[in-house]
Amino acid sequence: MTDDRGFRQLLGRLSAKASSDYYNPYTTFDWPPALPGDEYWFSPELLSVHGTEYADELSDEQLCALSRWESVNFYSLNVHGIRELLIEVMRRVHTPGFEVPSEFFHHFVGEENEHMWFFATFCLKYGGRIYPDKKLRLPSAGQDPALENFLVFARILVFEQIVDHYNVRLAADTRLHPTVRQLNRIHHQDESRHIAFGVRLVRLLWERLTEAGPGEDVRRTTGRYLSEYLRATMASFYSPAAYRDAGLAAGFDLRKRLLDHPARQAAHAQVLHKTTDFLNRIGVPVTV
Repeated sequence: MTDDRGFRQLLGRLSAKASSDYYNPYTTFDWPPALPGDEYWFSPELLSVHGTEYADELSDEQLCALSRWESVNFYSLNVHGIRELLIEVMRRVHTPGFEVPSEFFHHFVGEENEHMWFFATFCLKYGGRIYPDKKLRLPSAGQDPALENFLVFARILVFEQIVDHYNVRLAADTRLHPTVRQLNRIHHQDESRHIAFGVRLVRLLWERLTEAGPGEDVRRTTGRYLSEYLRATMASFYSPAAYRDAGLAAGFDLRKRLLDHPARQAAHAQVLHKTTDFLNRIGVPVTV
């Protein structure tokens, strides 16, 4: 890792902020015995059917049911995504090349472990389950360690930015139960630091990779890989299991029709625009 003075200064500020903002998640949340079944648990505008004719065909009761199970799906995705990123970060902490960010990695790992706990608690307490991880497993894009490091932290950044898009909107939605809003507000508070770290780290890793002259083929391959990861991540929000639990028929067919719907493609572009703008700006050619 390039010994970048600005990067070190950023890490110092983020580590200090992590310490000053620390909270005990095991005592912070006052989990009610149940959440109201006749209220939204997920903002209607964030539902996978929003903007389509399929949403118009559902009653308010059905939309509320869908919001319950899509919220459980969302927090289940967080559980699985956090587990993956924790494994990858732990493989690199205090290893050659990552001496500079390793101190911040300890804050990162501790906070992400706590996030996984409170998301899993929500799923199990209010949904009675954590949905299995069904996300497409992408093949390795190469064996070059510098490329693998870049792709690991690019995937982490993509995941965090997508989740944060939802966190910000859920935290601000007064239609939702206070517990739901608190969960998302606290997660956003921590993720804002992680994203600031990730943006700088991914840029530095890409600069180090491109200094070695990877060639146009590697650049295109990297862009295709991350483009597919973006699409696969967005597709994971369309859960046949959630449709089934919400009482909607033909969940797999509904999933396919929604993923192909122009309104949903436009919604994906809105969720992803910060990520795609950043990656294209540093020279990684991604599309959605």
